[in-house]
Amino acid sequence: MSEQFKQEGGENSDRRAFLKTGALVTGAALAPGVLLYGVAHSRAPEEGASSKVRWGMLIDTTKCGDGCNDCVTACNTENGLSGKTGPQDSQWIRKVDIKDLRTGYVQSLPMMCQHCENPPCVDVCPTGASMKRADGIVLVDRHTCIGCRYCMMACPYKARSFVHEPLTEQNPDVPRGKGCVESCTFCVQRVDRGEQPACVEACEANGHKAMIFGDTMDSESEISKALKSADSIEVRADLALNTGVRYQGI
Repeated sequence: MSEQFKQEGGENSDRRAFLKTGALVTGAALAPGVLLYGVAHSRAPEEGASSKVRWGMLIDTTKCGDGCNDCVTACNTENGLSGKTGPQDSQWIRKVDIKDLRTGYVQSLPMMCQHCENPPCVDVCPTGASMKRADGIVLVDRHTCIGCRYCMMACPYKARSFVHEPLTEQNPDVPRGKGCVESCTFCVQRVDRGEQPACVEACEANGHKAMIFGDTMDSESEISKALKSADSIEVRADLALNTGVRYQGI
């Protein structure tokens, strides 16, 4: 199983043109999987991300309580999100209900960026701002994002948000900015320090233990063993994106 896990506002045309042509130069100048986003984190730029690792998440929906939003609250707190759910607000993780039309059975599950091995958002990005690190984490570099929102249209999971308003009181470890697209990063700032994503930590702390995060290429990791012991699925497996997030119980 582990092998299968293989601005707008204020931007002028000159800066947009510069960013479009400069993104490739920026990407080439830094270590693979780092780019400008990685420089903001504690991981040393020369270390980068390793292709020997594939970070993934397994969510057991049978343990995900109806009405529970612990993972959403933890994500908002960690990443400096407002917690509002309007059409112009950022939501990096949200709870969705899935209903079986044959039986009427309803399940609740968290939905976030699925950290695809073949991410459509990266394919359509004209500047290289949408990128996938060597360890499988999909990110947006706000320094090269021009706010075109092509990635939002390409994402089949509706996992990306656009920042419409100026931001204040940000977490310095999580660079965000008006006019940029953003989404779940697996709390990369925590992962690079050897910690768990905030959602996983909160889920476990509150006794649900519905989320497991780890290296899917490590056969001894908890997530690898869990994937081998029970069936799991990708959401929209028909798209062959080989997502880093898998679900059990649906």
